Amino acid sequence: MQRFTFAGRTCVITGAAGGIGEALALDLAQRRAELALVDRDVEGLERVAGLARELGAAGVTAYPVDLSDGGDRLDLAAEISSRQGPADLLINNAGVTLIGTFEENHTADIDWLLEINLHAVIRMTKAFLPQLLSRPGAHLVNMSSLFGLFAPPGQVAYATSKYAVRGFTEALRHELAPRGVGVTVVHPGGVRTNIATSARLSGADPDSEETAEGRRFAAAALTLPPEEAARQIVAAVENRNPRLVITREAKAGDLLTRIAPARYWAITQRLSRRRARVD
Repeated sequence: MQRFTFAGRTCVITGAAGGIGEALALDLAQRRAELALVDRDVEGLERVAGLARELGAAGVTAYPVDLSDGGDRLDLAAEISSRQGPADLLINNAGVTLIGTFEENHTADIDWLLEINLHAVIRMTKAFLPQLLSRPGAHLVNMSSLFGLFAPPGQVAYATSKYAVRGFTEALRHELAPRGVGVTVVHPGGVRTNIATSARLSGADPDSEETAEGRRFAAAALTLPPEEAARQIVAAVENRNPRLVITREAKAGDLLTRIAPARYWAITQRLSRRRARVD
């Protein structure tokens, strides 16, 4: 499959109002792509669209959409195709998380998370698939996570969604490869975005030490600039890489789960305690 070129190609990005989605939009704008930006944050979406125009995007249109509403996105796909042309690249980047254990989490909040992190990925892919199949050398990117490789306690709902995205994307890649559509699954770890700091509290005590510790851990662990994550994702698309694991921590976690699939969490805990004693 030939390298993906971005100039003049219609690129659809969900979760485009901040974080990795914003960084992707601005990177692709500099490559003269035609951008279709999707997010529920209207103000943030317009801000990013304005920046993308300044950077020289071939065209930019903002589409305020709440991906939690369960829509099939056929109307969105039709509107983008009519206004900007059929999609050449779809990046399903939008995602959310919860704070709390599975016991604490409310079922309604788990459903909300799964709707955005998993079902919206499936619905967007289904809606845009005819366009991707009609475009020579089209490409699809689905955002999994470090927690689609590695499942810690306190992240049951999130890990469920991200493992599912991983499986969906890998199986779909095998179906679409003979049709000439590239597919990449991305596993970021430790990227400096608002996903953890803006996580929804679901049954957890907002004033508990466990909740505070979780937020402190997120602040300390999320260090990689989203611009660097975007650079790696764009390179993976350009080179048609089927899989991208971002950050050393994510690569280490991936390796550990392969070496010790039943014991990796116990090993991780021992290593953490050892580091704490040294510090």
